[in-house]
Amino acid sequence: MSQLTHTAESGEARMVDVGDKSDSRREARAEAFITMTPETLKLVQDNGLKKGDVLSVARIAGIQAAKQCGTMIPLCHPLMLNFIGVDFEIQSEHNRIRIETCCRLSGKTGVEMEALTAASVAALTVFDMCKAADKTMRIDGIRVLEKSGGKSGHYLVEDRLVEEQLLDESEPQVEGRV
Repeated sequence: MSQLTHTAESGEARMVDVGDKSDSRREARAEAFITMTPETLKLVQDNGLKKGDVLSVARIAGIQAAKQCGTMIPLCHPLMLNFIGVDFEIQSEHNRIRIETCCRLSGKTGVEMEALTAASVAALTVFDMCKAADKTMRIDGIRVLEKSGGKSGHYLVEDRLVEEQLLDESEPQVEGRV
């Protein structure tokens, strides 16, 4: 069982001191899903919503959110990220959009929170831009897919391995990627 790192021996919350850690290349990927009606999904695909290009705005919102993570989550360190990626996959068969984010840096602490924040805020932005057309939208499945770097090493969510193996065995599918 691992110990919580943001709790002092006396029990109060504290920020972790990363000053003695070595810099290493660190990367984290996260995902979120936003489910909507087929009609709303079509509006997003066709750029037919009054507020404009939903996915472009959501991408910028996710990037901004990752950069602001240290100001929104009290015990996160402010980080100088080297890269933030926000990608969307239209999954018409499930009436949803899959959001995948990636954050990278060379530093002393991981970037999982930045990737999760980017995915969350991108999903919230899609919701905000589509809410006039669809009040039934649902955001779910927010999680870390993969992390690498640092003392704890590499982590890859297990069901992601199965999904990637299935995709490798099928024909390449690029349709729906934005």
